[in-house]
Amino acid sequence: MAALLRNKLEHDIVLEKPKDRSFGHFATPIAFSLAKELRKSPMVIAEEIVASFDDSEMFSAVESVKGYINFRLSEQFLDDYATWALEQDTAFGAADKTGKILLEFVSANPTGPLHIGHARGAVYGDTLLRLGRQLGYDITAEYYVNDAGNQIDLLGLSLQLEGQHSILKAEVQWPEKYYRGAYLCALAKEASVAFGNTVFTDESRQKELALWAKDRVMELIVSDLKAANIAFDSFVNESELYSDWDRVMTKMGSNVYENEGKLWIRSSEFGDEKDRVVVREDGRPTYLAGDIVYHNQKFEQGFDHYINIWGADHHGYISRVKAAVSFLGYDAQKLEVLLSQMVSLLKEGKPFKMSKRAGNVILMSDIIEEIGADALRFIFASKKCDTALEFDVEALKRQDSSNPIYYVNYAHARIQTILSKSNFSRDEIMSSSLTGLHEDADGLLFEALLLPEVIDDAFHSRQVQKLTDYLKSLSARLHKFYYDHRIIGTADEKKLLKLFLVTALSLRTGLSLMGITAKNSM
Repeated sequence: MAALLRNKLEHDIVLEKPKDRSFGHFATPIAFSLAKELRKSPMVIAEEIVASFDDSEMFSAVESVKGYINFRLSEQFLDDYATWALEQDTAFGAADKTGKILLEFVSANPTGPLHIGHARGAVYGDTLLRLGRQLGYDITAEYYVNDAGNQIDLLGLSLQLEGQHSILKAEVQWPEKYYRGAYLCALAKEASVAFGNTVFTDESRQKELALWAKDRVMELIVSDLKAANIAFDSFVNESELYSDWDRVMTKMGSNVYENEGKLWIRSSEFGDEKDRVVVREDGRPTYLAGDIVYHNQKFEQGFDHYINIWGADHHGYISRVKAAVSFLGYDAQKLEVLLSQMVSLLKEGKPFKMSKRAGNVILMSDIIEEIGADALRFIFASKKCDTALEFDVEALKRQDSSNPIYYVNYAHARIQTILSKSNFSRDEIMSSSLTGLHEDADGLLFEALLLPEVIDDAFHSRQVQKLTDYLKSLSARLHKFYYDHRIIGTADEKKLLKLFLVTALSLRTGLSLMGITAKNSM
């Protein structure tokens, strides 16, 4: 609807939804922004714009109020739009945007299962992916596997020590830093079968064990993601990138230099607080080195835009990577980095107890087991990603309106129940007209038809919580309508059932864009 209005005005205008519906469905302050350009008062400009809508069948009223322009959509337009939406079915809210985007998210080290911090970025990234694809963008979801460096060596050492401890029952001198958790115990048992117990005491086989364990952990990670209905199109292994190191360093030219036996990047010239080391004195590349080669590979593929979703602790890392992208000869403005804040969990108002199986973190699989994948996805997408999120797992188990995913699903299931009680066929319902409805019905219809605007706004603002907010708001309006009005057996039964079909479509489509299948019964 908003897109049609913008086309009519031939401007990319700001549209607002007045809280007081008596002012109309939409309002715009465009006259104020045009005043300086046209050298006229906003009220004069508003009156001129209003006059251009005299013959529009889209509106029942277009009015100028103190420089603002208010639009009331006609009943016939809303009915036609509703019929069109129902014919679109799952394509409702789809658009024909163009552009190739590479979206990298999660990219957790393959040294242990995903924890709740990873889960938030995973849900956010996958929801953004679904929204973008609904709009028509060609988006590739990619996972960068950090399978080189100290963390992989530490994985091998940790597994050897775990094998000595749990398999060989030997006394172990645990180092200050090592990986722990039930997954390591399980890996040690598998390694014992695959390699024999000598692999735990032979230091020369530590790397072999580490690489094997890395692959097994990646299988765990992919399994955890699948449980949350998240999948990737491609996986890029850091370990396979370094064969391209010399060529990439040549492209960097004088933007890398040697000092104190180390190789540095001039990142301070791109907003970083200081230059950064990319190769240590002993010749080992730093984490940044892998990212430089990786981003060169990304940009050589010729996408129109690149989005990285990182943990909030990577904030200071952005300028370094953007510097490298620029030094490689690419437009750093094409690289967009979004940050995902950590999550705090409560259980009955108290901090959620850490999993004994996980060592010192709360596993994504633990939360899915506790509340289910749908609840996890909904709550993790329900707040702006760069702000902290805190929620109580017990609240998400409740079968009442305090549980947002239950509340939205119940709205959809309630509609299916009402439809099943009617003697009218779907074709009869679809053929009815939505004109002549009362104000409450008009309000519900208008909100149900706003889904395309919500999808567009949520994606382009990168605020996927706008979709969860919309679904909760639409559900609340549906529940209130149900309590306030009788449907079955009334003169307007077919009309109201058509209204409910549109509402169900928006609820179902909105949930699917969050990786959730709407429930038909509860």
